[in-house]
Amino acid sequence: MMTKVGYLPDETTSFVGRRPELARLHTALTTRRMTTLIGPGGVGKTRLALRAARAAADHYPDGAWWADLSPLYDDALLLPTVSDAVGLADHTLRMPVDALCEWLGDKRLLLVLDSAEHLRGPCSHLLGELLTTSPALTVLVTSRQPLGTRGEYAVEVPPLPVDGASDALQLFADRLRAADPGAGLDAPGDEAAAVEICRRLEGIPLAIELAAAGIGRHSVAQLAARIGSRFETAGPGGDPEDAPAGGAARLDLLADASAWPRRHRTLRTAIGWSHELCSPVERLLWARLTPLRTDFDAETAREVCAAGPLTPDAVDRALQGLVAQSVVQRDGGRYRMLDTLREYGGMWLVELGEDKAAADRHAASFLDLARRAHTGWTGQDQVSWYHRVSDAHLDLCAALDHLLAHDVEAAQEMAGRVGFFWACCGHLSEARGYARRALDAAPVDGPHRTRLQWVFGVAALLQGDFATAEKYGALCTAIALYDRDDEGMLGATYLSGITQLMTGEPAAALESAERVLRMTDQVPADSAHRLRCRLVTVFALTALGRLAESEAAATALRRACERGGDFWTRSYADYQLSLIALLRDDPEASARHARAMLSGKHLLRDSFGIALGLDLLAAAIAAQGAGARAARVYGTGHAYWRMVGHPQRGTPELGPVRERCELQARAAVGDEAYQRAFERGQSDNAEVGLADALRTGLQL
Repeated sequence: MMTKVGYLPDETTSFVGRRPELARLHTALTTRRMTTLIGPGGVGKTRLALRAARAAADHYPDGAWWADLSPLYDDALLLPTVSDAVGLADHTLRMPVDALCEWLGDKRLLLVLDSAEHLRGPCSHLLGELLTTSPALTVLVTSRQPLGTRGEYAVEVPPLPVDGASDALQLFADRLRAADPGAGLDAPGDEAAAVEICRRLEGIPLAIELAAAGIGRHSVAQLAARIGSRFETAGPGGDPEDAPAGGAARLDLLADASAWPRRHRTLRTAIGWSHELCSPVERLLWARLTPLRTDFDAETAREVCAAGPLTPDAVDRALQGLVAQSVVQRDGGRYRMLDTLREYGGMWLVELGEDKAAADRHAASFLDLARRAHTGWTGQDQVSWYHRVSDAHLDLCAALDHLLAHDVEAAQEMAGRVGFFWACCGHLSEARGYARRALDAAPVDGPHRTRLQWVFGVAALLQGDFATAEKYGALCTAIALYDRDDEGMLGATYLSGITQLMTGEPAAALESAERVLRMTDQVPADSAHRLRCRLVTVFALTALGRLAESEAAATALRRACERGGDFWTRSYADYQLSLIALLRDDPEASARHARAMLSGKHLLRDSFGIALGLDLLAAAIAAQGAGARAARVYGTGHAYWRMVGHPQRGTPELGPVRERCELQARAAVGDEAYQRAFERGQSDNAEVGLADALRTGLQL
């Protein structure tokens, strides 16, 4: 659980110097609505922005939030990335920019957009909208050039000072000790040589870090001599000796020729020198890692990069070599590459003629991830698969875009397998959007297309588009009957049944679900589609007032889910048990089941499910006479409903129960005390409010 509002990445290395810049940034963040840190790649904009945001975070009641834009390869995922960064998981049919503007409209927060230079136009347009509609929003951007947004205040980030006992020298010494705690600048001439290195590298932090990483192969004096020689032979284009034919022109990809050309040449030369220090397989791995958009583990590196001379074992060895040279950063078992170094590797990938093959391997790897996650739904690792799919979101999108252009059938398979994860965990617009694109790409008949149609219908259902959900439920039913596909029939009945429940037709939902469950009794009891179809019967029985039958069915379903490791369906069985207990005037049992549901939904990062569960828990607490505590939980629930963009929702029978319990809570403490507690719950950090709600006991 988070204990403070907002999210900022951890600082994994020491922070050196920058006192004047931090002071200037502090003033800018307190007097300006939009500040952009500008400077060449590698000059330290990200580290400075992170340190400044962390220092300023307490001044923003709604927190400081970080969006890393460097992995985005076009502007299609800009809005979803920023929405994710500020905790919005919109479940509506609104335009995404409208949902984001509404979410931020009354918030006082700091939004940091890191590495925006390749999306300057789209970022400028988005920030223009947000700053207009969100009067208390403050924005900090890092970019190689200003965005050109109205009201933007640009702050140039200079290199570190290099003279004498400077910040640049301190950084060099710190990175030496980080690589080898016994290393230092104690030998005669070492400090003077280190000063010369920093001077040659013009105080550019990334260049200094790369140089310090090479110290294991040279003394400090040798390193200074080699860097000096390197800079004398590198012409104005950067590092032609290191470039293959035509490569010098491509080095301009790393810089805008109109901005800081000398410093860009310095960094390019330093990166080229670091590249020369790599072994051939390390250089090849550097290039082949560049299609990865998010942090990765060693297994993913092997899947995406192993081919030809790079065997799986060679990938492991080369990866450790790149870590030792600071080309790749390691945090525990996860790895990442800075965007400037990724650009350089991407240039080499093109020069090697491997960009298409690398994209093919990347797509194949993440298609395999989608297949394994789909299989892992029905097992004890369901929650970990949820998290893996969530963490790999940008790579899955990149893989899907590639497959849509080159292998439509594989794209349909992938979107169908990953779509239910996305639909359940808040990526509804992506689930529906990719499903639509894959369906429109080509009329490829078969099970992958049928699964994709089902995903499209589920996404429409969760967005409240019941007409589309009903249409696709009927379509999936017809296909399953034609194909004699029992699993498909169960899935289609779930989609149609939940749609009927939401539109006030529980009797029709119950009749269909019970009939299909009898027709498909050969399907294993732990089948995901079978469990979901049983869930329809539980909801329908509750809606029809057949509470004893519903309780028995929900209890049996919960046990089946426990045996199979299905948290998603199990949490909705808990939801029904909570509602049934409330309808039977047993608020203590209702609260117990509601907390069980909330624990499951929190594990799955399901904001919609959490909102439903908090409403039920608040009602159960109110029914026990604890009006102020119920009001606070209602307030937290309202915060989660705002996250998903819906007013309070649920099946029709929940509304009257919710209203009655709210009246009880108001009557217990009075309107004024109720409103104070409600506003406290609404204004608290949602995660903190949820943690408080999950604690047992009725005291505030």
